[in-house]
Amino acid sequence: MELGLHIADFTWSGGITDLSRTLARTARDAEAAGITRITVMDHFWQLGGDLGPYEHEMLEGYTALGFIAAHTEKVRLHCLVAGVIYREPAILAKLTTTLDVLSNGRGGLGVGAGWNEAESRGLGIPFPSTAERFERLEEAIQICLQMWSDSEEPFEGKHYQLGRTLSSPQNISQPRPYLMIGGGGERKTLRMVAQYADACNIGGTEGARKLAVLKQHCDTLGRDYDKIEKTAMLAVNPETTKDSLVAELLNRAELGFSVAYIYSQKITEPAKVVDLLASVLPEIAGA
Repeated sequence: MELGLHIADFTWSGGITDLSRTLARTARDAEAAGITRITVMDHFWQLGGDLGPYEHEMLEGYTALGFIAAHTEKVRLHCLVAGVIYREPAILAKLTTTLDVLSNGRGGLGVGAGWNEAESRGLGIPFPSTAERFERLEEAIQICLQMWSDSEEPFEGKHYQLGRTLSSPQNISQPRPYLMIGGGGERKTLRMVAQYADACNIGGTEGARKLAVLKQHCDTLGRDYDKIEKTAMLAVNPETTKDSLVAELLNRAELGFSVAYIYSQKITEPAKVVDLLASVLPEIAGA
């Protein structure tokens, strides 16, 4: 089983004047420890709850990924996950190829329909209905896939119209950048995973059920279920022990997940999170 470090909280000891140094050090240390992926949220406010109030620090995702790319050499990089309503799809495709080129083939796209209405309303970002957000998500995925191909043909969709899908330079990753669709919606999200994606990302405790639904969609569409990477998200906090985290990870591995993205709650020293993940890696290496 692989581990990814998902950085969802930037409210660290040292404050914002030390934030860039702490982020660079955390990324380098995570890579050196054997963590294979680093991801960030695509939000503009903190989320509330156990991650902290809206007012806590939150970096823009793609700027942060570019910074992390400059301080690492091997880890895969993407948002977990980008909200499709935050950017025009062609810009999202271009951001992904730019990250991929500047990281020498390590950039990917994690994308979802978006859900944070308070953040969107607060910042003046249009927030369509659930049905429309999912329509836009599917069209955006189609646009990205076209822009990552040799085609420069126009795209005519219900919500997006592009006159020429030119993207240069093209991605280094072949045949295209890694594509993850986040979320566990059984009727729409997991169907799109089966149709388009390299990976799913499922949080919560219903992993077995969600994977069973994904397999049904794969069977219906003629997609090889085993070709889709199954990734999960897990939270750690100051009370999390090595043994409890190993148990959680082995449980996810038994369900069929091969990657776990770990994020922290209420831990102001990110080095502690990296040390915790490094300590469990030997225990899950064969899972």
